[in-house]
Amino acid sequence: MARIPGITRGGSIVTRIAFFFSRKRVGKVVAPLRIHALSQPVLYGYGQMELALEKARRVPAGLKQLAQIRAAGKIGCPF
Repeated sequence: MARIPGITRGGSIVTRIAFFFSRKRVGKVVAPLRIHALSQPVLYGYGQMELALEKARRVPAGLKQLAQIRAAGKIGCPF
C-alpha cells in the first residue's frame, strides 16, 4: 500500500487519458499512476519514459519482460 494517497477520479484531461489507457491495458488504474498524477510534469515524464521503453527494439520483448519481473522480484514490488 502506498504511503501517498493518489488521485482516484477526475483531474486534468491528461490524467483522465492516462487512467483510460491504464484501465484498457491492465484492467485497473495502478497505484504508481495515481501517485504520478498528482503532478502534471511528473505524469508527463512518466508517460514519455513508458512510451520510449515500449518503442525500444534493441532487446527482444520477452527478455524485457523477464528483466522487469526479475527487477520487481528483487525489490519486492507487488506488481
